[in-house]
Amino acid sequence: MRHLSSIAIAALLFTGTACTAEPTTKKDDGWHNLLGDDLSQWTNPYSYGEAKFVDGEVLLTANKKFFMVTKEKFANFVFEGEIHLPEGKANSGIMFRCHVEPGKVFGYQAECDGSDRKWSAGLYDEGRRGWIWPTKKGPEAEPSQARFKKPAIAGALKRSGWNLYRITCIGSKIKIELNDITITELEDDTDASGPFGIQHHGENGQTYRFRNLRVKKLP
Repeated sequence: MRHLSSIAIAALLFTGTACTAEPTTKKDDGWHNLLGDDLSQWTNPYSYGEAKFVDGEVLLTANKKFFMVTKEKFANFVFEGEIHLPEGKANSGIMFRCHVEPGKVFGYQAECDGSDRKWSAGLYDEGRRGWIWPTKKGPEAEPSQARFKKPAIAGALKRSGWNLYRITCIGSKIKIELNDITITELEDDTDASGPFGIQHHGENGQTYRFRNLRVKKLP
């Protein structure tokens, strides 16, 4: 795995930077709809968890953590998708370039943090290394966590509304934006390709909602 130095990472980060990606209204610019009219492009590698497709939304319900994942793998891309967290204790995210085994999904996750910690759009390595950005260890721990306390970053997530995630991966470069705010931008070469995944964190009876999931493949 290769990380940028703290100085190099800081140079990449732009607090409050508006996203320059093309508007979502375009229909013929290379975007592929990952939903269509059903969940035929997705699969559940677990023996539990319920996924429904209702009025253009994916509704996940469970009493244990599980992920729905795409059948197709993606390497270089721009991904867009919206998440609506349930009220109360909640946590979710978008898996990308992830690994899938029966009863297990692990790898990169763009965090959706419904707690007071407010680390949404940070980069979490599900089932492996844990937090990559912000980091919890080493000389970058304090400054990286302090950055997530800045108003533009801490307030990026709409706790009771829809939240647009945009993930861009080109080679080892990873960029995560939340509601047009750049939160994470770094380099990590652990994984080069894999499916996307959407998460139910396991709160019994809670329903997590996702919509407008799409991807544009890049060279």
